[in-house]
Amino acid sequence: MLDRTDYYRTREVNAQEMFPRTEPVVHSNEKEREEGPLSPAQVGEYEQDGFLWLESFFTQDVVSSFFAELDEMAKDRDFCDRDEVIMDTNREKIRSVFAMHELSPAFDRLTRDKLLLDIVRQLLGDDVYIHQSRINSKAGFCGNGFEWHSDFETWHSEDGMPEMRAVSASIMLTDNNPFNGPLMLIPGSQNCFVPCSGSTPQRNWEQSLKKQSVGLPSREAVGSLADRNGIQAPTGPAGSLLLFECNTLHASNRNMSPWPRANLFFVYNAVSNRLVQPFGRTDPRPEHLAARQRTTPLIAHQ
Repeated sequence: MLDRTDYYRTREVNAQEMFPRTEPVVHSNEKEREEGPLSPAQVGEYEQDGFLWLESFFTQDVVSSFFAELDEMAKDRDFCDRDEVIMDTNREKIRSVFAMHELSPAFDRLTRDKLLLDIVRQLLGDDVYIHQSRINSKAGFCGNGFEWHSDFETWHSEDGMPEMRAVSASIMLTDNNPFNGPLMLIPGSQNCFVPCSGSTPQRNWEQSLKKQSVGLPSREAVGSLADRNGIQAPTGPAGSLLLFECNTLHASNRNMSPWPRANLFFVYNAVSNRLVQPFGRTDPRPEHLAARQRTTPLIAHQ
């Protein structure tokens, strides 16, 4: 993509007011929408709300092995020192592991699940690759939360994602209940872009992955959107799937319950939306946070 026009300016001292997005939420044509796995009602729900909850998409037997693998990883201190691994502030528990599909053949196969890929293509209207994969884990009693944000705002500013043509597939590796810090989303927020104040420090990812302080929408903007459409926090058993649009505002609370919460995220980006230079005028983030080299279209695992 040669067009370097920035249609979503952000990370400036005097941030603009939020404004309507300039592109569709569902990018497929009429035929692709009708022939994909999701029903017209499901596509309509994703288009309206910016997310779609599919309970028990995978069986609990399928995902339990992935949670067990994460548990084994956490016991390996050498593994915990890798760049892809983000520990909590006390370095006692894993907070996030990035590039999971590069670290584990099992996770790689899961990114290419045929039904999941067909759904993502139905929404994006294009072949796709993995922009980013990660596990976010919140241990019982101590798992920290995540501030309100739009993933696209970060990916646009710090990675150079030109357009809103990506979707996150969040797979529940554990039960998500109202008490263990489930993801909260603001329905309809995908239709507005909220610029954020402040410039981005170089190598911002070294701090932001532990505690985000830039790229946060104003409380006034979050409050306005939440007052308009409310907040939802889908919950359900391990194996459930949450699909959410890259610009949907979301956050999660600290886990104060005794039950762990671990969710796997695969971010699928359209191949026509490959990264350019970051629009925030910073150096690109590392490959394990934002793929620039591994952008070959995914082929379904047989």
